[in-house]
Amino acid sequence: MRTLLFLGLLAAWPLGLFAQDSTRAVPTSPDTLHEVRAVNALWRSMLLPGWGQAVTHRNGTGAAFAAWEGVTIMMTLKAHQEANYFSRTGSPNVHAKRQEVQDWTVLWIFNHLFAGAEAFVSAHLQDFPKDLHFQAFPRGAGISIPIGRW
Repeated sequence: MRTLLFLGLLAAWPLGLFAQDSTRAVPTSPDTLHEVRAVNALWRSMLLPGWGQAVTHRNGTGAAFAAWEGVTIMMTLKAHQEANYFSRTGSPNVHAKRQEVQDWTVLWIFNHLFAGAEAFVSAHLQDFPKDLHFQAFPRGAGISIPIGRW
């Protein structure tokens, strides 16, 4: 319970404070600052899935990771309670329910790892132009990237 309270308080912390503290001691090279932001987004999302996506302005993706986090937490707890009940009553389905607890726990851990990786990549691609156009031509296809905005 204390862990959930701590994570809730940490999520309510102003997001800009961590980014400012982590970039002060780093040289002012644009590539280095970009790298710190990506690692910062990675660790935020590993701590609380969806937080790193919120920092990189990918709110829909962050909400999906946060929602899936809630589902996996609740299903892990539910399956654990059912496994304990089956164990107390001597049900032959105890092994299957314990396997279900493990399955939900693996999904919970995978959500953390995948959310962190997605936040890391999103932070690296946040400077990529949003108005990338794909166009079909008579002899093939082409992609136009507006280079002047970089």
